[in-house]
Amino acid sequence: MQQSTEANSDTGEARWYAVSTRSRQEKVIALALEGLGIPHFLPLIEEQRQWSDRRKTVSVPLFPGYLFVRTGRAAESQLRLRKISGVVDLVRSHKGPVEVPESEIASVRTLLARGIRCSPHPFPEAGDRVRVVRGALAGIEGVFVRCGAQASLVISVDVIRRSVSVNVAAADVEPLLVSTPQTQRLSA
Repeated sequence: MQQSTEANSDTGEARWYAVSTRSRQEKVIALALEGLGIPHFLPLIEEQRQWSDRRKTVSVPLFPGYLFVRTGRAAESQLRLRKISGVVDLVRSHKGPVEVPESEIASVRTLLARGIRCSPHPFPEAGDRVRVVRGALAGIEGVFVRCGAQASLVISVDVIRRSVSVNVAAADVEPLLVSTPQTQRLSA
């Protein structure tokens, strides 16, 4: 369920980075990386797809639009990656490419290696309206807030303009679909 190549990088200080790809180009890029000997990890999951005449199991990226490469921070290494057809860029901040912790790559690998059924889940952003789906707070809705590694749910009483905050695990919340006047008109 996963595609991976482990090879020595061109530098001793190789780290994992996320690569943003064009739509549906993840597997093509993984093949190109393999041909170039660049260590990469493309987590794949099996999904059932239904066509009008048949049903088929297909391998799809766990994180559509992304795969991971192990490379150095050297500009030449990054340029070589960006020259691959379908690669948009490395995921970066204002300081440059953002390293993906080895532990996060290892967690995803372990999950897939153990054959545990999983699927993509929306990542809650600070300010999103969310609902708690597990634990003692299941069913409660509020605003998702992040402060460093801590996540909180803010529950407000609008009439008195007061709020209360409680710590939650980001994995225990799901985004709510916010209804806008435009979406209400479309559904009417």
